[in-house]
Amino acid sequence: MVWQQLYDPLNSLVLSTLSAGLPVAVLLVALAFFHMRAHLAAGLALLVGIAVAALVFGMPVSMAGKAAAYGIAAGLFPIGWIVLNIIFLHRLTTENGYFKVLQNSISHITEDRRLQLLLVAFCFGAFFEGAAGFGTPVAVTGAILIGLGFSPLAASGLALIANTAPVAYGALGAPVLALAAVTGLDLLSLSAMIGRQLPFFSVMVPFWLIWAFAGFKGMREIWPAILVAGVSFAVPQFIVSNYHGPWLVDVVASLVSMAALTFFLKVWQPAKIWTSAALANHHDDSKSDMTPESPGAAGTSPGPTAGATGAAAVAGLGNPGGISVARAWMPWVVLSVFVFVWGTPVFKKMIDAVWGWTYPIPGLDKMIMKMPPVAKSPLAEAAVFNFNVLSMAGTGIFVAALLAGFLMGYPLRRLVREYWETIKLVRYSLLTICAMFGVGYLTKYSGLDATLGLAFAHTGVFYPLFGTMLGWLGVALTGSDTAANVLFGC
Repeated sequence: MVWQQLYDPLNSLVLSTLSAGLPVAVLLVALAFFHMRAHLAAGLALLVGIAVAALVFGMPVSMAGKAAAYGIAAGLFPIGWIVLNIIFLHRLTTENGYFKVLQNSISHITEDRRLQLLLVAFCFGAFFEGAAGFGTPVAVTGAILIGLGFSPLAASGLALIANTAPVAYGALGAPVLALAAVTGLDLLSLSAMIGRQLPFFSVMVPFWLIWAFAGFKGMREIWPAILVAGVSFAVPQFIVSNYHGPWLVDVVASLVSMAALTFFLKVWQPAKIWTSAALANHHDDSKSDMTPESPGAAGTSPGPTAGATGAAAVAGLGNPGGISVARAWMPWVVLSVFVFVWGTPVFKKMIDAVWGWTYPIPGLDKMIMKMPPVAKSPLAEAAVFNFNVLSMAGTGIFVAALLAGFLMGYPLRRLVREYWETIKLVRYSLLTICAMFGVGYLTKYSGLDATLGLAFAHTGVFYPLFGTMLGWLGVALTGSDTAANVLFGC
C-alpha cells in the first residue's frame, strides 16, 4: 500500500512542527540534562520518532520500522565500518610504540611553544581528524600538549579551537558521507561545495589558535609560520574536495601542511623563542614567557636546536625501541595510499562490477510519496540499500590496517585479538551511530524532516543564523559533526 506523507497532520503548523521536533528534543534533553549515555539517548529518540511517525503523522508502523532499520544498516555500512577499522589501525600503532615516536617527531621540531601548538594542535590534529575523527584528534593532541607542559584545560580548549578547520570532513569524509546519505544530495557535489567555502576559514583558524594562546603580539611575531600552515592546508583542502572527494581531504591537507611548516621552520625561526606553555593572558610584553633566541649564549641552556632535534628524530635516535620516524609514519602512509585508491571512481566501478549488491527494501522502496509543497508533484521515495562492501572506504582501511600490522611485525593471531578488542572498545560508538542514522532515515521517510524544513523556511532571511545555531547545537550536544549532520541534515 502506497502511503502519502503529511506535513501538517494536526492542522496547525506550530503543533505539527513541535511534534516533528519531538525526537530531536528528546535526544538533546536526554544528553544535556539527564546526562544519558549517547547510545541510550539515541535509542530513546529512535523509539520516540517511531511513535510520532505512526501516531501523529499516520505512517504505518511497519514502514516506520523498516525506515529505522534501513537507517541503522546505513549507519553501520559505510560509516561504522570506517570508524571500526581506523580505530583498529590507531590501536595497533599505539600498542607497539609507533604512535609515541610519531608524537616525538612532531613535538621536537621546534622549541617554541607557539610553533609546537601550531604543529601539534592544528597540523597533527587535522591529520587525526581526517584519519580517525570522533574525538580522537582532541584526545591525542591534548595528551601531547599536556606532555609538553600545557595545562589540561588550555590543552583541551586549544585542541578544540584547532579542530575547527578539519572537522567538516572528519574521519575520512564521514560527516559528508552521512549528510549525502540522509539528504540524497550527490556526494561529490556536496564535497566540492563544502570545499569551496572552508579554505577561507582554514587560513583564519591557525591565527585564531595562536592569538588565543599567545595574545595578539605573540601571534604577530610568528605570523609567517601561521600563514604557511594555513595556506598549505587550505589549498589541498580545496583541490582534494573538488577533484577527488571527501575521503582524504583532511589527511592530504594535514600532511601537506605539516611538511610545509616543517621545511619552513628549517629556514626561519622567530626572533624570540616562547619557552613557556602558560597562556599569555594578554600580557604580551611579559619577558618571563619568552627567551631570546641565542643558542649557546651565556645564561641560557643551549640544548639541541630545532634542526638538530629534528635530525635526531629522523635518524630514530632516542626513540623507544629504536623505531625511526619513517617506520612510525609508515602505517599512516599505507592508509593514505589505500584510501586514495579506494576513493577513485575507476577502482570503485571495477570492484562493484565484480561484486556489488543492491537490495530494494520491500514495503518501503517506492511505497512512500513525497507531496507538494515539498515536491512539485507526487514523487515516490526510493529505498535501496547498496551493500558494495568491497568498494567501501572502510574496506580499504581494513586492508591497509592488516598490511600495516604485518609490516609492523604483528602475527595473525595478535591481529585477530586486537581487532576483537577494538570491537569491544567502539561498540557503544557504533550503536550511537546506528541509532542516529535510524532517526535520520525515519524522519526522512516519515516526512518529519520536511515539516521541520518548512518551518525553518518561514524564517526567511534569518535562516543562515538559525541554520548555524542549529549546527552548533547539534555538534555540542551529540559530540559529533557526523551525528549532527544526520540529525539536522535530513
